[in-house]
Amino acid sequence: MSKFQKFKESQIFGLLLLVFIAFVFWGIFKILAPQTFGDFNRLQTYLKTALIYAVGGCGLYFICVMGPFDMSVGANIVLSSVIAVKVSEQLGYVGLIVAPLISGVLIGLLNGFVYIKLRISSLIVTAGLSLVYEALSIFATNEKNVILSSAYRAFGDYPWNLILALAAFMLCGFILKYTKIGTYTYAIGSNEVVAKNMGVNIDKYKIVAFVLCGFFVGVEAILTISYGTSMTSESNLASMSRNFPPLMGTFFGLAFKKYGHPVVAIVIGEFIIQLLFQGFVALGAPTTVQNIVTGVVLLAIVTMTVKPVKGAVVK
Repeated sequence: MSKFQKFKESQIFGLLLLVFIAFVFWGIFKILAPQTFGDFNRLQTYLKTALIYAVGGCGLYFICVMGPFDMSVGANIVLSSVIAVKVSEQLGYVGLIVAPLISGVLIGLLNGFVYIKLRISSLIVTAGLSLVYEALSIFATNEKNVILSSAYRAFGDYPWNLILALAAFMLCGFILKYTKIGTYTYAIGSNEVVAKNMGVNIDKYKIVAFVLCGFFVGVEAILTISYGTSMTSESNLASMSRNFPPLMGTFFGLAFKKYGHPVVAIVIGEFIIQLLFQGFVALGAPTTVQNIVTGVVLLAIVTMTVKPVKGAVVK
């Protein structure tokens, strides 16, 4: 193997590629809309939003790298945010932090337990449970908008949003790289049959993955309600629109997993997506065009960075 080939498979190459993609999109939109896009203050705002979604993307990564998926992330965010507001009224910042984390973990545990017990598609299980979580959020709010007190909005802006997000990223990276959970997560995702034959308790670690996803979504809920300051309950699976922003980052993490730093890829990937969204807003493009181009670009990036294995089953 040549030095160049070795370099192309190195962690440094993966990181440089991510930074290059981000720089290219920034440069394109900065040229097209120099007055309304990409100055330092706006980049800070883009990053603020990217951090929120990247935390949820880290949670989804534990599930998606194994093969299943969680369609209840949006409903989890809504319900956990509502609970955060309600409990913060009684317990202040302790309630704002602890309540959504407990809510997220319990939702993740229920998702994983039902998925394992019913032995049906995770898409169906979590979509069905989303209706339950949406109903609970409606019950908790009495179909009214809940607003976070101005006294408890520190996690909606720098530096506390950055501190909380970095803590979540470091925890995710630590679990994936240095714990048995991370090792078995990758083993199950690589080949579930082989992992089972090696003695890995597949059902247990799939439930753990859902619980971890719920935990990180709980952190995302803290950042979401602190940044947006209000939350409205949703019904008829309307909350599913909240599934896809964090999923975008997860795709980047999966695509750049081979370079050994999925968490970094998730964070930079979410920033790239924000550059795309905000670039089209600066150009005045309609939402439909934004979604089409963003989807095409995302597919292109994943296709270019993932080398398909002949005969492999695509999950």
